[in-house]
Amino acid sequence: MKWRTGRRSSNIEDRRQVRLGGTGRIGLGGLLIALLVGWLFGVDPAMLLQLIGGGGGPVTEQVRVSPEDEERMAFVSVVLADTEDTWTPLFQGAGRQYAEPKLVLYRGAVQSACGFSQAAMGPFYCPADQKVYLDLSFFDDLQGKLGAHGDFAMAYVIAHEIGHHVQNLLGILPKVQAAQQRASEVDANRLLVRLELQADCYSGIWAHHAQQARNVLEEGDIEEAVNAAGAVGDDRLQRRAQGYVVPDSFTHGTSEQRAHWFRVGFETGSVNACDTFGQARP
Repeated sequence: MKWRTGRRSSNIEDRRQVRLGGTGRIGLGGLLIALLVGWLFGVDPAMLLQLIGGGGGPVTEQVRVSPEDEERMAFVSVVLADTEDTWTPLFQGAGRQYAEPKLVLYRGAVQSACGFSQAAMGPFYCPADQKVYLDLSFFDDLQGKLGAHGDFAMAYVIAHEIGHHVQNLLGILPKVQAAQQRASEVDANRLLVRLELQADCYSGIWAHHAQQARNVLEEGDIEEAVNAAGAVGDDRLQRRAQGYVVPDSFTHGTSEQRAHWFRVGFETGSVNACDTFGQARP
């Protein structure tokens, strides 16, 4: 992907520093206690750390950031800006206003308006605060454990999460969440699969318009995105983890489905073409 000369977004919120309360450092035990209590009760761990530290002025432990992480942060910022430059005119063309989301960078664990989350969960979108959360170490897993190499594989992941933001703005996400509350576990999972596949399709829409407007693609980029979509299919992940698949437990779709819907978005560039809910089988 040709990204180095691209515009960088101002909507990055960097939480990769560890905030410690009080005038001194807090030990590892105190940090773990704060994280555990925050996870159990939905309390911001930063507030607990300040209390444990005895009040006073906050102390921030500077985390060493590698040159690789700095480059990844720059890449994320450019891709986020490019999604803004894609969805803003698309929303304007439909008589709507696109509200740009924030993208939060963190390490290990994070408190969002949707609760306490850990990096092992992977990148996620929180509709309650309209923010995307990303631990940059996920990209190591994407390439090393899942075999999804290339910068456009990473761009696909970011664009997918922005796709959930688009769903939220269009009212699709809250409708699906309401329907899930009334459904059985199996049916709720099926609704979630359709939601995720639509986000894959929306990421393809971004790639389509980014290429048309800004010529960002390099040879092999689309193959990298398709490979990444397939790498995170439920069937492949379950087979890798347990040796067999349980279709009723799928929450994101099969490898084939995810790659297919990304291609639909990329080839058409049309939101209307991404109606995964209108299909008998997504």
